[in-house]
Amino acid sequence: MTDTASAGKSRRRTRVQRDASGSMSLIDHLRELRARLFKSAAAILVGTVVSWIYYEQIFAVVRRPYDQLLTQARSEGKTVILAITGVSDAFSLQLKISVFGGLLLTSPIWLFQLWRFLAPGLSRQEKKWSYGFAIVATPLFLTGCALGYFVLPKSLALFFGFTPANTTNIYSVDTYLSFVLQFVVFFGIGFLIPLIFVMLNFAGILSGRRLLGWWRGLIFGTFVFAAVATPSGDGVAMLLLAVPLLALVGLALGISLLNDRRRRRRRERLGPMWDDDEMSPL
Repeated sequence: MTDTASAGKSRRRTRVQRDASGSMSLIDHLRELRARLFKSAAAILVGTVVSWIYYEQIFAVVRRPYDQLLTQARSEGKTVILAITGVSDAFSLQLKISVFGGLLLTSPIWLFQLWRFLAPGLSRQEKKWSYGFAIVATPLFLTGCALGYFVLPKSLALFFGFTPANTTNIYSVDTYLSFVLQFVVFFGIGFLIPLIFVMLNFAGILSGRRLLGWWRGLIFGTFVFAAVATPSGDGVAMLLLAVPLLALVGLALGISLLNDRRRRRRRERLGPMWDDDEMSPL
């Protein structure tokens, strides 16, 4: 009995030491991934149920850009119809909107779980920053989604402008919803990209100097992403996404350079450091 208890304590001590040193085996990484995915999925499920309950109110917000387009079309003497064409489309529509609402409502939770999985080897002080990243990521993602929602009516009006005279536009609700979700989510993801750069820098993967050396590619990539995220081809909509993204990328670059300077001073103060494949003493 005593041997069994001592063996159990030994295993627990080994597990604590391994976690404290930041090194994990492949099995441990897979177990952590499973735990993070389970927590994220459980949170999204709860958010989906809440969105299902308030489906009518959420759908009213989703179709508001269409209502604005409808008002403009009537003033021009044109006809626009939003229709459900399939037998099960009404159910699919409610399910998609509920899942999307659940993703938005629980974005602080699954973004936090994502960050904690991507940065398991940080020190105890740096792990506290994960809360800050989750707090910053949530408003960034929601701000991007809000900007996409603001630009959406302009893109819909641009597409509608190609309609020939004496022609009725009949939009499938499923097609309209897919367009709205793609548009809004792309804007939200775009606002998270600069934060990912900062996360990689704090994790020691990407230095600020290297990021600065990519400035031409970052500018080009930002405009390419903005063009893909705004499939309407509207130059104004693309600029409305590209300009804030460039500002956020510049802010991420400044934070990365400051963090590199902090690490360099810390390295000079503490003396020689260890290679990536070496373990420092606790």
